[in-house]
Amino acid sequence: MRTARLKLPMLPALAVVAVAVTGTAFAVGTASAGTSTSSDTALVSTLNQILADARLTGSTTGLQVRDATTGAIIYSKNAEQRVIPASNEKLMTSAAALAVLGPGFKFHTYARYSGAKSGSTVTGNLYLRGEGDPTLTYAQFDKIAAAVAAAGITKVTGNLVADDTWFDRTPLGLDWSWQDEQYADNAPISALTVAADGNYNAGAVAVQTKPGAAASNAGVVTLTPANSVVKVVNNTVTGAAGSATTVSATRSHGTNTVTVSGSIPLGGATRTNLVSVQDPVQVAAGVFRDALKRRGVTVSGSTTTGATPSTATTITDHTSITLAQLLPYFLKLSNNGHAELLTKAMGRAKTPGSAGSWSTGLAAATGALKAIGVDTSRITMGDGSGLSRRDWLTPAQIATLLQVAQSRSWFATWYAALPIAGDPAPLVGGTLASRMRGTPAEGNLHGKTGTLSGVNALSGYVTDKGGRKLLFSSISNAAQSNVSDLLDTAAVALAGTGGPAAASRRTAELPRVPRHVVTRNGEDVECSWVPNAC
Repeated sequence: MRTARLKLPMLPALAVVAVAVTGTAFAVGTASAGTSTSSDTALVSTLNQILADARLTGSTTGLQVRDATTGAIIYSKNAEQRVIPASNEKLMTSAAALAVLGPGFKFHTYARYSGAKSGSTVTGNLYLRGEGDPTLTYAQFDKIAAAVAAAGITKVTGNLVADDTWFDRTPLGLDWSWQDEQYADNAPISALTVAADGNYNAGAVAVQTKPGAAASNAGVVTLTPANSVVKVVNNTVTGAAGSATTVSATRSHGTNTVTVSGSIPLGGATRTNLVSVQDPVQVAAGVFRDALKRRGVTVSGSTTTGATPSTATTITDHTSITLAQLLPYFLKLSNNGHAELLTKAMGRAKTPGSAGSWSTGLAAATGALKAIGVDTSRITMGDGSGLSRRDWLTPAQIATLLQVAQSRSWFATWYAALPIAGDPAPLVGGTLASRMRGTPAEGNLHGKTGTLSGVNALSGYVTDKGGRKLLFSSISNAAQSNVSDLLDTAAVALAGTGGPAAASRRTAELPRVPRHVVTRNGEDVECSWVPNAC
């Protein structure tokens, strides 16, 4: 895995004059050392030409560029227009989480028992209490079960009680698209959840399909984590060697039944589909119960849900990785579940007497952003991930966040967690792994993407040819086709400005940036939400 080659300095917060602009681009401020005024003039002309592309006709497309060191606005067009940010919303949520919870924050999951323990028997219930940990893979549940066994417990006479009361029980965000509910990136949010894989896709299972022993045989389907709650209907077939892979996995609405269909070629590679579960609490409890059994612990009663009594005895307190360690999985892979779990965790932290919720979490996030220096009167947060079309903000306020974040103690962690243009390693390049390769932005630009149908966004940091650090935010709404390549072209122009040749550079001389469009059921999505699409 390659590491980031660009490091921005910790800088003091700088005052920025907000300038309302509608449809007019302008350059202000003084060019910094190493870059001439004529270079900035040429850059403005180039950006104007890029944003004049006919594909943007009728859209609202905003771009603001600032000198990261001085805060001077170099370019601004429609930057004060409110737009839907898609996953650029995660910049706001992640910064707020670092401010409210801190980089060292860890999620906790507890195993406790009520009643009395005599020898190896607990006469009472066994409680599994979740506090929002998105990293609970099978291996983590096994560790919790091993701790129960290590405590000398082999039998529990009562029930296994799954406790998800740390958060409220509202599973889905406002305006989330109903047709996407089966996908892992739209999974229900719960304080007790289960992760499908090592990328910590919470509230989901991985459905793996391998070819059968011979052509025309059914494919071999397995679930990770293995559990008895999610039911699989296997309608797959093994195709001839070299034939196309057409395997899909869908979950029926309101159930935990996954139907796997399509063909997988004889001798072909395993196909993995991530599918959300109907009830993460039920699945998590099922995985834990199975793990207990493997560890020699028998629970005589049924599996239920409820709150853990305050008098219960703690067997183990299982902690997650830190927020700092989780951030690359969150930001580089644009993980929606992480955004929402952190939002509810912020709500719980700020209002400890009540269950974490979207309302309390978004209020906590907005308050933290205001304290950092974002003008929160210009933004509306409908969720933490950007799935909701009730999220509204301006490119100028994202630029403000990018600027003032540099003075925060957590900035280096946040910056390193952003996708890096053109780097193929999933946990380095992330959603930018296949973008801007072979350009001055490759290995240079750290940024956050945003993609929904009708929405493209790219915001972040880049160093130009003259060594000047720039920050920028670009968002387009309501274009009639995906325009991520135009935003990439503008970012490449920033990376290529400065230096002796920049003053005369024309748009036609910019490296050609290919379109990288990923769709699912005809809708534009982030590439990380579709297997192997980045």
